[in-house]
Amino acid sequence: MTAPRPAREPRRRVVITGMGVISCIGTGVTGFAEGLKAGRNGAKPITAFDTSGFAHSIGCEITDVDPADWLRTLPADELGRAARFAAAASRMAMADAGLTEEEMQVRRALVSVGTSDGESRDLDHLVGSQIAGGPDSIDPVVARRVALSRLSLGVARELGLEDVEAVTVPTACAAGNYAIGSGYDGIRAGDVEMALCGGTDALCRKTFTGFYRLGTVAPQVCRPFDRHREGLLVGEGAGVLLLESLESALARGARVYAEVLGYGLSCDARHPVAPDRDSIARGIRAAHRNAGIAPGDVDLISAHGTGTRANDVTEVGAIREVFGEETPPTVSIKSMIGHAMGAASALAAVACSIALQQGFIPPTINHIETDADCAVDCVPNEAVEADLRVVENHGLAFGGNNAVLILARYDGQDAPPLTHTALADD
Repeated sequence: MTAPRPAREPRRRVVITGMGVISCIGTGVTGFAEGLKAGRNGAKPITAFDTSGFAHSIGCEITDVDPADWLRTLPADELGRAARFAAAASRMAMADAGLTEEEMQVRRALVSVGTSDGESRDLDHLVGSQIAGGPDSIDPVVARRVALSRLSLGVARELGLEDVEAVTVPTACAAGNYAIGSGYDGIRAGDVEMALCGGTDALCRKTFTGFYRLGTVAPQVCRPFDRHREGLLVGEGAGVLLLESLESALARGARVYAEVLGYGLSCDARHPVAPDRDSIARGIRAAHRNAGIAPGDVDLISAHGTGTRANDVTEVGAIREVFGEETPPTVSIKSMIGHAMGAASALAAVACSIALQQGFIPPTINHIETDADCAVDCVPNEAVEADLRVVENHGLAFGGNNAVLILARYDGQDAPPLTHTALADD
């Protein structure tokens, strides 16, 4: 006779208690929230590299802050721009959570940073130097910065973390959600006590040129779901969330922005750049199962919403495949901050958490007329007040990498705030 299986320990509930953000519409939680509510447009002429020869070169560059200003441990020249963004946003998130370096350093931690380009900005510089002056002209300091591992290791070194697992997640434009998912898993399973997770990327010539040659860069503005949309605008920045168990947060009296209910992944690998509707829908359903919710529980979708012809119609098709005709409001903050690549879904996760806590829906700006093939309520041009309980955040990437994150408002209740029942995955 088979012996009965021992009862499993209940999985820990995972909450967000700190956030750090550097974006073209505002830095820090307060600045970013103000930019979202105002529907601020971060588009401007690109200055990060020489744009001669391009018919148009508008992007969402960060020109009003220097991430090195937040560094306290590492010399700025040890890190490339993307790593500086990550380290600065992580330090902000730690402080926002009410933790000191000393308190972080005694806890088992995970640092998980998603990226699309890594330090391609430095690679642009190195290639340019080699073309101009040969191998002897390459700056060794810059060359040392390009290792992808520096994005997460830079955070650990900047904060003096020793009992830490540092992971860089290179799953392109879905990487931020992938990184948050890994933090959720680590906290939920009890493998780590704290997780700093999110995404970072810096504006670079390589990526701008790639999207430009694909014909997907808009001349002036990004108009997701609009009949007149012409493409995306490349952006940059970082969003980092500090995750911990609800038990830990309550024990130290921490403020809770939101609860992470779960996430879902899918990868179709069908085409290098074309999105696949069925694969996106599969990722959404996986997220709902993992979070223990039904489609009717979702009050808001933060879409990937790039503003390209192919993405928007495909993504809306996947949403309708799961939700039917009655879809929740579906917005894209890329209309404001551009496409920040590996930081995109992490910045959107910060926006979702702020929206849950402060009770509003960020707008999709630059909107003129909704495309009939993208017929969703995109909350055009102006933010609206809303009583949000559950939000869904999409991150979709080249190669068919999709990651969908589910967040919920935390009101001190004993269970997630659901109106429907669904079976959660282990």
